[in-house]
Amino acid sequence: MMYWGHEWGNWGWWMVFPMIFMVLFWGGLIWLLVWGVRRWTHHAYHGTGNTPLDIAKTRYAKGEITKEQFEEIKKNLQN
Repeated sequence: MMYWGHEWGNWGWWMVFPMIFMVLFWGGLIWLLVWGVRRWTHHAYHGTGNTPLDIAKTRYAKGEITKEQFEEIKKNLQN
């Protein structure tokens, strides 16, 4: 008969499950934190995602700028 030692008796394998759960829990928590920070910083740096030409088109459509101003902005952005 093989001796497993006192600490790894009949209950030894049950200690593996809490360890696996702990690794999954902390790993998931860290992943969630990293994901949230990356998502927040991505939006902070990239804003709405509109290009300057898109903004000029929107302003022209709303009547905030004239056609001449829009054409000048478009010309300046192409250079």
